[in-house]
Amino acid sequence: MEKFDLVPLLDYIDPAMLDYNGWVQVGMALKHEGYSVDDWDTWSQRDSARYHDGECERKWNGFDDDGQIVTGATITKMAKDGGWTSAHSKENQQTMGWDDAVEAEERYTPTIDKDYKLLDTSYMDGEEIKPPEVWNPAKQITDFLKAVFDPGDIVGFVINAYAHEKDGNVKYVPGDQGIYTWSAGEIEDALRRSGGDVGAVLGDPDPKAGAWCRLNPLDGNGVKNDNVAEFKYALVESDSIPVSLQHEIYRKLELPIAALTYTGGKSLHAIVKVDATSYPQYKERVDYLYSVLDKNGMRIDKQNKNPSRLTRMPGFQRGEKKQFLVATHIGKTDWEEWHEYIEDMNDNLPEIENLEGLFDKPIELAPELISGILRQGHKLLLAGPSKAGKSFALINLVLSIANGRAWMGFPCQQGRVLYVNLELDGRSAKQRFVDITDALGYDHKNIVNVDIWNLRGKSTPMDKLTPKLIRRAKDMGYIAIVIDPIYKVLTGDENSAKDMADFVNQFDKVATELDCAVIYAHHHSKGAQGGKSSIDRSSGSGVFARDPDAILDLTELSVDEAHYDKHAAEMACVEMYKTIATFRPDYLKEITPGDMTSKDRMGHHVMVAIHRAVSGYEQIMQDNAKRVREAEEKAYTQTAWRLSAVLREFASPKPRNFWFDYPIHREDDSLADISLDDGYKKNGRSWKEAMNEANEKKSKKVADEFEQAFRNLDFDGTGGPVLVDDLVKALDISDRAIYRRIKKSEKFVVSRGEVWLKSPEKNNNDSKD
Repeated sequence: MEKFDLVPLLDYIDPAMLDYNGWVQVGMALKHEGYSVDDWDTWSQRDSARYHDGECERKWNGFDDDGQIVTGATITKMAKDGGWTSAHSKENQQTMGWDDAVEAEERYTPTIDKDYKLLDTSYMDGEEIKPPEVWNPAKQITDFLKAVFDPGDIVGFVINAYAHEKDGNVKYVPGDQGIYTWSAGEIEDALRRSGGDVGAVLGDPDPKAGAWCRLNPLDGNGVKNDNVAEFKYALVESDSIPVSLQHEIYRKLELPIAALTYTGGKSLHAIVKVDATSYPQYKERVDYLYSVLDKNGMRIDKQNKNPSRLTRMPGFQRGEKKQFLVATHIGKTDWEEWHEYIEDMNDNLPEIENLEGLFDKPIELAPELISGILRQGHKLLLAGPSKAGKSFALINLVLSIANGRAWMGFPCQQGRVLYVNLELDGRSAKQRFVDITDALGYDHKNIVNVDIWNLRGKSTPMDKLTPKLIRRAKDMGYIAIVIDPIYKVLTGDENSAKDMADFVNQFDKVATELDCAVIYAHHHSKGAQGGKSSIDRSSGSGVFARDPDAILDLTELSVDEAHYDKHAAEMACVEMYKTIATFRPDYLKEITPGDMTSKDRMGHHVMVAIHRAVSGYEQIMQDNAKRVREAEEKAYTQTAWRLSAVLREFASPKPRNFWFDYPIHREDDSLADISLDDGYKKNGRSWKEAMNEANEKKSKKVADEFEQAFRNLDFDGTGGPVLVDDLVKALDISDRAIYRRIKKSEKFVVSRGEVWLKSPEKNNNDSKD
């Protein structure tokens, strides 16, 4: 049996589009199948930017079939992805004419979660087409070529045809491959030189048949899909509805049509701009185009999918009618503009409502998930710096909702919660749930209300995760979904308002589709936060501050020695209370609230209670003293935090203060007297002093970098001139930034795009561009 040749398949694989691993796999497959290193080297040279002489041979000699084996199937798969189809495929086993459509293998399924129905054809009368008042075949052809092709594009056209009779009906089909070596410019020139004699230039077709033209530019070597030079256009045709209705649909859908031709039969041929850069992208866009048209009343002829398809050429007679150009360059400018238009039109937005009857009955608001803070179906952002315990607080919230208990002092509605864990090892995450449950003192029966989705190492950008999350969470009855942490799924530039708006819109989709609250955490920007409002502390774009319905912000408090001493005493008192509760619970009635703040009084209670009625007194007292010391030591290592809220639905509550007593936050009202603005100290400086010093350092660094770049470009050391454009490249900043830095500097002056080092002589002639 003759060996299948893999070398022709390499024409369908662009080495410039492969990563390093893909390039190596092609080489390994070629060696495994018995090809030479020259075959790999010749193909690799197509990627001139990355090709290095001798590299293929060095890699080739290192390939070892005893290790990883890559077979020719890898090359076949890559070639199929690039548009190659096997001659033995099912579609090619049928008897086919040279112009019969070859259906591309389905790699792309058009979006199915949107309706895309924008038009109601039952209310459309159609838009009549008008034939040209003066019949000028040469002008029809020339206008068509100018609209569709560039002058250098190779055009394939067919003039001759043969009659095909079926069931008593005669249909004229193209007779052969036609001519495919002339450029559009050459045809236009020939028509001009001949005085518009179409027959002398292109030939005289059978007036019963008409003429055809290839849809896309060719390479001059043939007329198959392989010979398509650029995937510019797709052909749209339907003969199931009247021509006038086709015309109206094309125009109302704003299709980016390069040329619209009446075929002389039952249809219009629309040459639609798809502007694809590859065959796979071409197939994807044609599928999308046909899907939209199908939703809007057009039963599209699916045989027209292949990029080398023939379309009717205007300027020719077809039976009793003429093939003529209806319009050129109508609708949207290009594919991208049209695609955006269709997606915007299909926005699935609700209808506009009139407020008549607004006061007839009370409005039923979404239930409060966190009392006074967040409603079901809304979004909450927990913001704070590193080490604030944000993840611990979120797990605490999950458990509080599952148990219907208060979280950070705010009552929670009970219900089912999903925790999307993007950071922790699955077992570590579960252990954290155990530790926090025990620290909160919750029983274990309501843990059934908690689901966890462990995605560490599996996380994807939020726009890709959203549909998967919605699909899995559908019908699960979650009243809240917690996503932790969001930096793992962050897409785009954190400081870009547009990118972050797109990002947080994914949370809206989850909340809307699942009718649940979406809760997530985000980190603070760098630097001191004391002088900022809580809404401004999150890092990145202001979108993070404007988007959530509720923002809860954790800001660290600067705790002085007196507060730490008081906290240590209270923690010591708690340990002594536990000792009494364990051995003399009947004695607890003797303890007053005031006693719980005094280490001395609680020490006395322990001594009296245990001494009176407990054997093993000395050991118990020793154990108690050890726990008290450990509690005091732990107290001095804990951090203090203020939780403040900015809310859309509710009045903002009074800030609450907490110690982060690992693994939970414990409220402590005694911290309320610490001021964020005045109390923040770092190395003896206020936050304002620290911020000013940081800004001064940053300005000096920028000025030093600018001066160094200038001196590097001032080759002769004369103080200039140095071109602004050269500084732009050296510093990788905009020209506007260059001018701003010069304006702030006392050392430089700019004039007519040139920068000079100031000198006494030049100071009197300072100017700006």
